[in-house]
Amino acid sequence: MKEKDITQIFADGTLIDLALKQAVEKALWQHKKASNSIAVWRDGRVVWIPPEEIPVPENLPPT
Repeated sequence: MKEKDITQIFADGTLIDLALKQAVEKALWQHKKASNSIAVWRDGRVVWIPPEEIPVPENLPPT
């Protein structure tokens, strides 16, 4: 299978979206594992989410 060049990757965007999604999931797991809260934007203000309430996908192994 021929590898895509960077122009094709940027034009399609699918691989970039996947990489960003995986990075966010990993960061959420790391915050949860380290017992660190996260800040999110909700209803026009910053809200702190405690580690026990951080939503993480079940299929992503914690690292």
